[in-house]
Amino acid sequence: MRTAIVYASKHGTTEKVAQKIQKMLGEDKAQLFDLKNNRHFDLAQFDQVVVGGSIHAGTIQKRVKNFVDQHRPELLEKNLGLFICCMHEQEAETEFNNAYPEILRSHAVSKKIMGGEFRFEKMNFVEKALVRKIAGVNDSVSNIDEGKIQELVGEMENA
Repeated sequence: MRTAIVYASKHGTTEKVAQKIQKMLGEDKAQLFDLKNNRHFDLAQFDQVVVGGSIHAGTIQKRVKNFVDQHRPELLEKNLGLFICCMHEQEAETEFNNAYPEILRSHAVSKKIMGGEFRFEKMNFVEKALVRKIAGVNDSVSNIDEGKIQELVGEMENA
């Protein structure tokens, strides 16, 4: 099956997860589409679509929101995987539900919260200050859940 992996990444964490998904599915079977650089592509050539984004200040990127809204009919015809990257475990499920419409969540064969990262080297001064104040973190930290990536890939392969 051919898979489109569509994502938006602010500091590179979602891109990292998308690349891991592509590698596990097989680079010959999965193609990456970064919504920052590639907004127009034909989903008709793919059997499945995985959509992912990161959560900042409680919401997913506008590019991801716009993509799922614009392509909802097409996504409902495909095997669909949805994921988010976020660091606030307590709010992760609510943030996931706010990120994707209920109709897509119900249709998806895989829905995962992948954990996240605070990448201080990629943040501007204001972002660093906010993370220090809100999360109490002073250095880069990674909390990506490799098991969730494997689960998503397995569920997509078995769909």
